[in-house]
Amino acid sequence: MSASLQNIVIIGFGLIGSSIARAVKQLHPETYITALDSNHEFLDYAVDHGIADSGYDYPDSYLAEADLIVLCTPVGQMGKIAESIAPYLTKKNVISDVGSVKQSVIDSVSAALPYPEMFVPAHPISGAEKSGPSAGFAGLFKDRWAIITPTDVTDLKAIESVTALWEICGANIDFMEPKHHDLVLAITSHLPHLIAYSIVGTASNLAEDLQREVIKYSAGGFRDFTRIAGSDPTMWRDIFLENKDSVLDVLQRFHEDLSELQKAIRQDKGDFLQSHFTKTREIRNAVIVSGQAGRAPYEDK
Repeated sequence: MSASLQNIVIIGFGLIGSSIARAVKQLHPETYITALDSNHEFLDYAVDHGIADSGYDYPDSYLAEADLIVLCTPVGQMGKIAESIAPYLTKKNVISDVGSVKQSVIDSVSAALPYPEMFVPAHPISGAEKSGPSAGFAGLFKDRWAIITPTDVTDLKAIESVTALWEICGANIDFMEPKHHDLVLAITSHLPHLIAYSIVGTASNLAEDLQREVIKYSAGGFRDFTRIAGSDPTMWRDIFLENKDSVLDVLQRFHEDLSELQKAIRQDKGDFLQSHFTKTREIRNAVIVSGQAGRAPYEDK
């Protein structure tokens, strides 16, 4: 373990936070991990299962000893969390996060911190629809991407510490400009979730008899949508509100493309449909080749 990562505080001990702790403990059991969460059941689980060495439901002077503090709460809460921990921080503390939205988190968290240069925004592109510390596992981030989005003032040593954390977790590291990250994730993650919520919501509005049949005879496509739509509602509410500009941008593009497909079906344009489906199949093949279509979320739990 890097000498700069002997003491880690994880704020928000759900799926992502507990998986970080498990990965670190697996390789470096001597690392002292503190869980900070308002949910006492989460804290008890973390300590009882040896995932964390101590657990608190309030910030205090113990934060000053941390080499790294990782915010693993919904993105809409991160600014308030930063405000609550700010009085206890020293320049020793590196702060990071795991939010799926970066620019709004940077704006709110940096404004609250006494040493904004020690904040290293990051986003591991990995997760599952289940939540809570019992859902976490050490291999969640293995061979997945962790994107680091430093600002112009971010300290280089702090970046090294956060990079070391994600290397320990087995992730591939990449760097992006925050606003570009938000646009990319709006396309690859946020829009698909919005579509899933919409489709499953449509099914829930069907007549009761038809709804039962839709659920009973769910084919693979609908099952995949229900898996995505089973994700944490609070987390995704915050993501859509915090990344609204990028989401609305790609949603408009999607609406225009969907209108073209609607027109092609109505006008029996088979050649157009086949050409479009061929292009999308090529995208799927590229995802497979890149290694991003690998295991199911709980394959190696």
